[in-house]
Amino acid sequence: MAVPMTPDRFDELVGDALDLVPAPLAAAMDNVVVLVEPRNDEEPELLGLYEGVALTERTADYAGELPDRITIYRDAVLDFCDDEEQVVDEVAITVVHEIAHHFGISEEKLHDLGWG
Repeated sequence: MAVPMTPDRFDELVGDALDLVPAPLAAAMDNVVVLVEPRNDEEPELLGLYEGVALTERTADYAGELPDRITIYRDAVLDFCDDEEQVVDEVAITVVHEIAHHFGISEEKLHDLGWG
């Protein structure tokens, strides 16, 4: 059973997780937006997704592009967790995980680091 939580409260948790990103890393984020959606249509159990061109893959030709997207899937996270405390932790982990992709860190490396 999903943890009960209003969309506004969940958005607040995503904002809190973003506030945990160290200032130098937050300043280095470029042309990226963080969104909250109920679910990923193709993978309903997916907690988060990064879509874009990682900073490590951008070349001098990278200009005029739409922002990269980090999407956190509210209903999937709420289904995955057992209580609000776990939601707080999972939101933070998911946000950090997707930001890491923006910086070019692979899925394999994130798992090796314990952020999988």
